[in-house]
Parts: sequence; C-alpha cells; structure tokens
Amino acid sequence: METKDLIKLASNTKIASRKLSVLTNSEKNSILTNISKNLLKNIDIILKSNSKDIKNAKASGKDYAFIDRLTLTEKKIKNMAFAIQNIIELENPVGQIIEEKTLKEEMNLKKITVPLGVLGVIYESRPEITTDIGCLGIKSGNAVILKGGKESINTNIVLEQIIKQSITESGYDENIINLIKSTDRKITSEFLSLNKYIDLMIPRGGESLVNMVGEQAKMPAITGGVGVSHIYIDEYADIEKAINITHNSKVSKPSVCNALDTLLINTSILKEVIHKLIKNLIEANVEIRCDKKTYKLLDQNNNKVLLANENDWGTEFLDYKMSIKCVDSIDEAIAHIELYGSGHTDAIISESEDRINKFVTNIDSAAVMINASTQFNDGGEFGMGAEVAVSTNKYGARGPMGLKDLCSYKWVLKGNGNIRIR
Repeated sequence: METKDLIKLASNTKIASRKLSVLTNSEKNSILTNISKNLLKNIDIILKSNSKDIKNAKASGKDYAFIDRLTLTEKKIKNMAFAIQNIIELENPVGQIIEEKTLKEEMNLKKITVPLGVLGVIYESRPEITTDIGCLGIKSGNAVILKGGKESINTNIVLEQIIKQSITESGYDENIINLIKSTDRKITSEFLSLNKYIDLMIPRGGESLVNMVGEQAKMPAITGGVGVSHIYIDEYADIEKAINITHNSKVSKPSVCNALDTLLINTSILKEVIHKLIKNLIEANVEIRCDKKTYKLLDQNNNKVLLANENDWGTEFLDYKMSIKCVDSIDEAIAHIELYGSGHTDAIISESEDRINKFVTNIDSAAVMINASTQFNDGGEFGMGAEVAVSTNKYGARGPMGLKDLCSYKWVLKGNGNIRIR
C-alpha cells in the first residue's frame, strides 16, 4: 500500500463518518443486526481463515498467550455476534443532553453529545477487536480505520468483508469501516500521522505497541492499558474466597490484561493459606515465582515453583505465570502496588471494612475489586456491551471504554434575536 492509497482510504472514511454521524439509532441498529446475522452465517469461512493465521503464527514461533488471543472458535464467534446484540440494546449515546440551562434574556443553552468522528485502531493478535470496535464505532456514530497485526490478517480481511457486506445491505456507505490490509511497518508510522482524518487513536496490545503509539501518534491517543494486576490477601480474608478468586483471576483467561500477575499475602496467614492456594494453581499448570520467605514453605523440587527475581515484580505475564510475595501489612501491600503496578486492576480480599476502605482509598487504579476476580474489569461485564480498550489514563476515559467514551459534545445556544452588549 502506497501513502496515497492510505490517504485515500482515510479520506473516504472521514466522508463516511459525516454520513454515519447523522443516522438515527434505529438506522445504526439495522447495520449492527445485519453484522450479527452475517457473522453467524459465515462461521465456517471465518474459522477457515483463522486456521491459516494460527498455522502461520505457530510456524513463526509465537508463544501460548499470542496463539490464545489469535484463536477463534465457533463459540467465540457466536459470542461476538451476541456481543453485537448487547450493543444494539444499549441506549444511543449520541444526542444526549448532558447539561441544559436558561441564560439571561431567556436564551436556552444545551450541552449535547456528538460522535468524535473517525477512530483509528492498531491492534495485534485479537481478531474479535475488528467486530467489537467496529460495532461500537457504528453505534456511537464513529467511522473506524482498523490496522491489525500481520498474524491475524486473513481473519481480519474476512471479518471486514462481512462488516462491509452488512453495511451495504443496509443501504449505507461501506467506508464506515475500513481495514488497512498492508502489514508494512512503514504504513503504521504513516497511519499515526493522519491527524487530518483521524480524531482518536486506540492501541490494543502489549506495552511496546502502546508506548510506540503514545510516542508517534499526531492525534490524541489512548496511551494506557498495560495491565500489571495485583491481589492482596488480607489477614482478615475469607480463605475460601481467596482461593477461588485467585484461581479465577489467573486461570480463567491468562492472556488478557486483567489477569492476575502478582499475589500479595499477609505474612500472618501465609503458612495457613499458601499450600491451599498453590495446589489448584499448579494443577492448572501455572508457574509460580515466589519471594524467599514463601519459597521456603513450598516444594522446591517442583519445577513449577521458582524463586522470584526483581523482574517478576511489575511484569504483565499474559501467560500461565505469576509471582507471589508475602507482606507484613496492608501498608506494605499498597506500597508494593504503588511501586510496581500500572494503574489497571488491583484487588483486595478481606472481611474488614476498615482494611477495604483503606485499600480502595489508597490504590490509584482504573478499577479496584473487593472480594472479586480481577477479570471483571471488562466492558461487557460492566454493562457497556463491549469495550474499545481499558484505559489507565487519568484525563478522559478511564477503565473500560464504552459508547459514552467515544463521544464528545457541542454547545447549542438558542436565542431570539439576542445580541451581546459589551
């Protein structure tokens, strides 16, 4: 793809965004309904293209976490279609009156939500992002330009074709959604320079991708999202809750940004809980990296139990790996999270309201969980239908970004021949 072709694609998307921005909620929902139906009609075609990507990724030596994020199944595709139905049922975020008041001389002033315009998305191996963000874009009145990784290119091309077919069947401009099919890294840099056409850039991937977008993007960008997630098991914890929550936070889906990375255990209950906690994790094939005090309590001949080094604190593993450290107090737990956390998702397990309140007050993360799995930090789980990203930014959207976070606003002043006297 040459630069002129990329600019043409971006220009077409910008033009289509204007048309999309004025569609009614029912018109946007008709497009989404078609996309959902057509996904289900084309499951076999999607899986066939995805199998090519999986084969290529394995041949190039990609690790478990990468392959897991890349892989689609019939169940996953059905879930993608179901997620679109959830988006359809959500309230239209466009045209909402945020604020309204009467000014002097009976003028009416309203603050009304409007679409951002065009979203740019750079992502790595998760092809469901193509439909998730594409459909959230449509519902929020934003056109979308997608650039997935080369490893998922075959799947993404088929998904784009299905989305475009669904848009044209509904009678609208297919350029509402466009996929950059070139895998040339040079195109990525040029994509990030198109601030004339793109209003917000969203990276979905690891730390290196997020940092690259933050450094190179000429338009506003979501530069947070790297997840180094912690759970602190307090001395007043319910042990059964601690075991179940820890296991779910790590094992239910290890390759996502809200998966548990570091477990902090109060020293006073360490001997009581460590073997119970470790048993299910090791049976689930989780590799445990422990501080010295914890390591001494475990079977050092087990190849799944390792002595931690400094790099094991503050690492987003995205795999069947985690670190464990004992701490003498909640203050030490908070200090550890402040030092090594990324402001994404952190949790406390405790039955003490005082300890819970202290943790929630002092932990400055996008989502703080109380006696619940870190894996709940998700747009779908939070009732947003889906998410475009989980942001750790403090200015603008924070946490799972849903429909409302894809809107800006404008002021509308209605007078009756009013003039301003200075």
